[in-house]
Amino acid sequence: MVVFALCTWQVVTRGPVLAADERLGHRIRNSTFPEGLAEFLADAGGMLVGPGLLAALIVGQWWAARRRGGPPYWWALPLTTGIAMALVPPLVSLAKALTGRPGPPVTGGSGFFPSGHTATACVAFGACVLLLRGAAASLRVWWWLVGVCTVFNAAVGYGLVRRGYHWPLDVVASWALGVFLLWGAVTAARALLRRRDGAEAS
Repeated sequence: MVVFALCTWQVVTRGPVLAADERLGHRIRNSTFPEGLAEFLADAGGMLVGPGLLAALIVGQWWAARRRGGPPYWWALPLTTGIAMALVPPLVSLAKALTGRPGPPVTGGSGFFPSGHTATACVAFGACVLLLRGAAASLRVWWWLVGVCTVFNAAVGYGLVRRGYHWPLDVVASWALGVFLLWGAVTAARALLRRRDGAEAS
């Protein structure tokens, strides 16, 4: 949240970082990275892809627990990650309304900070990796999934800037917000599990 707060402060006060941010944004938009691929990556951050995959994974885990039975409180992490995903649209919309940052010249208008697509992809795909922790064959496989998720989210952010939909700082702030929401989901799930363990011990 410190990173998100610093980014927001720079946007609201038109701080010195914004000039460098916009110069970097112009360089990325004028790069030779294929526009078609950039558009595909930008679309991958939409509400249909990541959240749909997360919803399917949660339903799949619910179905498996119903058929074969699962450990007590198996629903803790699916519940908290689902709540984290549901919080993305209202939090992003609130920040956009409060900051009113103008978008890149290609897009125009205002209300581009932070990036909703970036936050959606970060939380949705990050939550999927968290939910797959128990299904991973080994810790090495799970860390491989973490790496793939990180690279993919970086590519989504790059695609959004390349297509002129956002400035780089919009993307960075959304990564910070997404990581905070995922941390909150894991922390809340652990609190539920500790409560279970305490109840069983008593």
